Amino acid sequence: MLYYQRSNGGWPQPGGDAINYNRILTSTQKQQLIAEKNNLDATIDDKSTTREINYLVASFRQTQNDNYRKAAERGINYLLTAQKTNGGWAQFYPDSSSYRKQITYNDNAMIDVLWVMKSIADGTNSFDVVDKQLVPKAKKAVDRGVDCILKTQYSQKGILTAWCAQHDRITLQPTGARTFELPSLSGNESVGILEFLMSIDKPSDQIRKSVRAAMAWLESVRLPDIATKIIIDPSQPKGKDVVVVQEPGSTRWARFYDLDTNKPFFCGRNGIKKYALAEIENERRVGYAWYGTWPAKLLATDYPNWVKKWSK
Repeated sequence: MLYYQRSNGGWPQPGGDAINYNRILTSTQKQQLIAEKNNLDATIDDKSTTREINYLVASFRQTQNDNYRKAAERGINYLLTAQKTNGGWAQFYPDSSSYRKQITYNDNAMIDVLWVMKSIADGTNSFDVVDKQLVPKAKKAVDRGVDCILKTQYSQKGILTAWCAQHDRITLQPTGARTFELPSLSGNESVGILEFLMSIDKPSDQIRKSVRAAMAWLESVRLPDIATKIIIDPSQPKGKDVVVVQEPGSTRWARFYDLDTNKPFFCGRNGIKKYALAEIENERRVGYAWYGTWPAKLLATDYPNWVKKWSK
């Protein structure tokens, strides 16, 4: 883990995959990683950098190896440096090519960073071991991050709804990423955002308004009595398929909802919006999570408990 850490404090995602820390590095591989120390490919995608920081802090508590604490602090300082003036975090820093520069909620990237910052600010999850000078910086980072969340919540004709997986770093409006990830309202990423907002002690009126609006939106876009099913289909390129089936009593949410109509949509690698899963190519049907139960627990238990706690 220490070999993989870049000079700027962050960690990369070689080949787009999470680093396998269980494999034993050869001396040649170690030398190669040392040579790559100054690469500017650090990222927060798929828990990169945040998972290393969490692991190193916990490892320091167990071993008292100060190299672990120092590496974690370098990672934390990388995250603090990477925060944008608008309070958000991009998927990569300092790489700003393509969609990598946009505010990224996709796969909880920015939210994972905020959980680290909140742990530092609160002195929880073993983060009481880090340099105390990081605490006020982390508190400020959380405040700025929450401000970004509130400002990026999408409004439909004056009514607050939810969030896109990516938001433009300048306009703060929903924006796309990969060709099949169009501007939309997310039934997935919005859940991670809400979980973080609901963790804040003594939430402001603005946070309460935001949470209530987003929960109302999630309730309004639930898709009753359907489910998805993986079937074996040798005629398909992947040898299998994903189909939507009727399932009374079941509930799903779509990954993407239209910004204006709240209608679920799907998209293949050609970037063309479709309104039925069957209308996009097999590779994308089976290779992406188009439906899920992501908000179910939030709506059933977490939100009612939050309302009860903060209505007193």
